[in-house]
Amino acid sequence: MTPKDVLKLIEEKKIRYVDMKFLDFIGTWQHFTAPVHELNEDIFEEGLGFDGSSIRGWQPIHASDMLVIPDASTAMVDPFMQEPTISIICNIQDPITKEYYTRDPRNIARKAENYLKSTGIGDIAYFGPELEFFIFDDIRYSQSVNEGYYSIDSVEGQWNTGRIENPNLGYKPRYKEGYFPVSPTDSQTDIRSEIVTAMENVGLKIEKHHHEVATGGQAEIDMVFDSLLRMGDSVMWYKHVVKNIAHKNGKTATFMPKPLFGDNGSGMHTHQSIWKGGKPLFAGNGYGGMSELAMHYIGGILKHAAAICAFTNPTTNSYRRLVPGFEAPVNLAYSSRNRSASIRIPMYSPSPKSKRIEVRFPDPASNSYLAFSAMLMAGLDGIQNKIKPGEPLDKDIYGLSPEELKNVPSTPGSLEEALNALKKDHEFLLKGDVFTSDVIETWIEYKTKAEVNPVKLRPVPLEFSLYFDA
Repeated sequence: MTPKDVLKLIEEKKIRYVDMKFLDFIGTWQHFTAPVHELNEDIFEEGLGFDGSSIRGWQPIHASDMLVIPDASTAMVDPFMQEPTISIICNIQDPITKEYYTRDPRNIARKAENYLKSTGIGDIAYFGPELEFFIFDDIRYSQSVNEGYYSIDSVEGQWNTGRIENPNLGYKPRYKEGYFPVSPTDSQTDIRSEIVTAMENVGLKIEKHHHEVATGGQAEIDMVFDSLLRMGDSVMWYKHVVKNIAHKNGKTATFMPKPLFGDNGSGMHTHQSIWKGGKPLFAGNGYGGMSELAMHYIGGILKHAAAICAFTNPTTNSYRRLVPGFEAPVNLAYSSRNRSASIRIPMYSPSPKSKRIEVRFPDPASNSYLAFSAMLMAGLDGIQNKIKPGEPLDKDIYGLSPEELKNVPSTPGSLEEALNALKKDHEFLLKGDVFTSDVIETWIEYKTKAEVNPVKLRPVPLEFSLYFDA
């Protein structure tokens, strides 16, 4: 879609407002809205000004002026506004130099795609994330000097089998048994279908939806794979639609990786492959039907996994899910079919076009543009340096003895460990100026000051049960 097409769409749909959406450094959509008469073709080149110092992780107040540059190809009628509104995703520019802003996650994703082409290895990288999330009925939380608590509730929660509900009809998914039950145990089929309808109305291509493993309303909706940048845009629409449809139905949705103790957390298994000239490069005659190039890509991700976890698993809560011995794949190994490995080679189809890898440790709290870009850069480094991934681990990793596991590395145990790994290992991200030194330093600094240290400093409720009578 061109600027002219956008203006034509506005006229055809009798649009009254234009919503400019862009991403902050951490991964949350920001926006402002203008009457449609303020939009003209020049704005797609010249942009609109805003205060960059008010955006997380961005400009200091003495250099706060920034520009949003609408990307006409992303224009979409917004399904959630009362007044007819069109939403456009924007890129960010410096108003003085007119250069694209290095801390804009969408700019990083564009540079990652360009770097792939510049290497000659391939011309497109496809990503297919599987986002899991929870739809709850109530969430309360508070943190102050003398108080800290959270309380989650769901009519589906197994913890509510004994609650007086006038009447309580039962049919609540048992812990770790929420995968694929039919209604009435799966009570959220209709709301997920409503979400999918809204997703398709904003251009997302959906494969299927289903209840996930956990009790209390865990869900998954799968998208058809797409190029890195376009999939980054799709993930933002995905989250936006899920949250708004849940809210419309008097519920609340979260992509927090581990909101419930004692049941499965939410991951973002990410399928990925590289193509060139319309041909898949991951198909071959090696292990799992993979090419040597694909194995080197796996080697790169395994080598740099601790560092890229700072982007793929970027919250302190991410590491409540990535705990050895529990459901999430923390052991850095690869296998065909084996879902206990952190990298799986899906074996659903023998078609070369279906050959891909699935990286299973990322979670949906990540900034998808940064997560996808970091994984691509790690994989490309593996290809360029012919990094071998070692032998596959085809056994059930959860059943291995300590002796068998001692040589299998694992993901970091905390966000702080991941950030320290990123501090030591990020040269591969700087290639092609994709991630700049400033981006790496700012990410580490922000995450440490705004998340790691505040969580470190605060007692949690369980500590009172364990230690109050010490």
